[in-house]
Order: sequence, then structure tokens, then C-alpha cells
Amino acid sequence: MHFEEDARYRLRLARGFLQEAEQDYGLRRWRSCVDNAQMSVENAAKAILALFGPLAKTHEPSTHLRNLVDSGRVVGAAKETLEQLLETFGTIGAEEHFLTDYGDEAAYRDPWSLFGEKDARRALEAARRCASGAARILDEFPR
Repeated sequence: MHFEEDARYRLRLARGFLQEAEQDYGLRRWRSCVDNAQMSVENAAKAILALFGPLAKTHEPSTHLRNLVDSGRVVGAAKETLEQLLETFGTIGAEEHFLTDYGDEAAYRDPWSLFGEKDARRALEAARRCASGAARILDEFPR
């Protein structure tokens, strides 16, 4: 297994989705901004998780990050950074992933009617923090 290579790949994905979320925000495409921000947060979390082993298939990696911290396997500055970001990683996940793609099918609300500027700003801020934090953790990780 190439865990560090997997982690770097996931970080590139997180940065790419963040860049698209930034563009979407500038174009006032709120649904698309939230969608891309969610993918950035998810991949930032998976970048960190990949340093410690194979990745689980999930749109909610924040639970896995908390378990990783609780396991004691993350130490030093990386642990400090991750602990500061745990709450942010938990703010956007599977619910947004499905709502941005399918809307609220039970209420017949399409995805474009579910998300506004405030939602996009919140998601974008989370994506910025998580991608930046993941990059710091990867840089601090002992090789």
C-alpha cells in the first residue's frame, strides 16, 4: 500500500473541489458551491485518514477521524490540528452530499431551492479550513 501517495492524491482532490467551490460562490451558484465544498471536506478528511491505513467507503469521514484521534495514533502537532478541526469536519457530510444531488425527494424540493448564499458561505468556510488543516497535517506527518 502507498498510504502517503493516497493521502497526497486525496489532498489534490480536496484542493480541486475547493477551487471549484470558490468559483461557484463567485458565480452565485449556491447548490454547486455546497456540493463542491462537501467533496472538498470529504477528501480532506480522507487525506488524513489515508496516512493511517486503507480508506473506508463513506461520505461521513468525520466519525472515522474522531475514532482515529481517540485511538491515540495521532500525536504532536498533527493531533492538535486535527482536534481543532474535528467539529468543522462534522459540519458538512452525507446529508449535504445527497441533498445537493437529489434534493428533498419526500417534500419534492429540488436541490436549487434548498441552498442559499448563507449555506454556500458556511460550506465554503468549512472546506477552506479542512483543506488547509489537512495540508498542515500531511506536512507534519513523519516520513
